[in-house]
Amino acid sequence: MAKASARHILVDSEDKCLELKKDIENGSDFAEVAREHSSCPSGRKGGELGTFGRGQMVPEFDEVVFSAPINEVQGPVKTQFGYHLLEVTERG
Repeated sequence: MAKASARHILVDSEDKCLELKKDIENGSDFAEVAREHSSCPSGRKGGELGTFGRGQMVPEFDEVVFSAPINEVQGPVKTQFGYHLLEVTERG
């Protein structure tokens, strides 16, 4: 079964998501931005979600995590929880 490791930042608006993505693209550290802005408890760990298989996350996550380039910030990705920036850190 395919497995992936990823980290994310969860916020409540697409605008905030785009603003944070721009900050990261301009050199801000993903983990620091997650600790400061993410409303998910994983934010305390820099957004780390650990390793998981297909179907363990919401479908919108699966689609990105199992197809996006590794170590490249993706998003905004809208789910029922809000807007996410996602970064796949490993896949195998």
